[in-house]
Amino acid sequence: MSKLPISREEAIEFLKSMPQQDSDMNHYLETEAIMRALARKFSEDEEYWGMLGLLHDVDWALTKEDVGSHGIKAAEILREKGFDDEFVEIIQSHVYANELIPSLKERKRETKIQHCLIASETFTGIIYAYALMRGKDISGMEVKGLKKKFKDKRFAANCNRELVREIELAGLPLEEFFALSIEAVKGIKEQIGLE
Repeated sequence: MSKLPISREEAIEFLKSMPQQDSDMNHYLETEAIMRALARKFSEDEEYWGMLGLLHDVDWALTKEDVGSHGIKAAEILREKGFDDEFVEIIQSHVYANELIPSLKERKRETKIQHCLIASETFTGIIYAYALMRGKDISGMEVKGLKKKFKDKRFAANCNRELVREIELAGLPLEEFFALSIEAVKGIKEQIGLE
């Protein structure tokens, strides 16, 4: 893992300098929290994994109207900030195989860190939706209830369950990932409007 060219604080300031919606910022922070928890689980570099989670959608505020350039613009932005090719490739990997992004749709995720990033960033949608359904309560959330919602394809229907299952390719059972994710998001609940 290479050294990070900017601090977490600088990354957050940079994200806030763009026209972000609150829901987008929440998503970045949740992904960061889950990636940090996964780094601890796998004895990896927590700052590096956290930064990947925080910045995985660094171009979203600029590309949401032009999804075909999502991930492509991110590479430009990250290189300008001093991030190296390895970091940029991991970030881009979360949009691999996406039909809407022609230049990356033939690429495949292959490494543990890539599988962790796609699983984490996709799963935030299900956790957050379930917390909102529970009256913004994440403190009492249990794996059993979350598992039920995960199995119900109509719940948070835009969250691709197959992408979440990629966590198993990283060597972590789904249920363990659910428990780890609940704890990670609980740790930042005040920052993202949950209780």
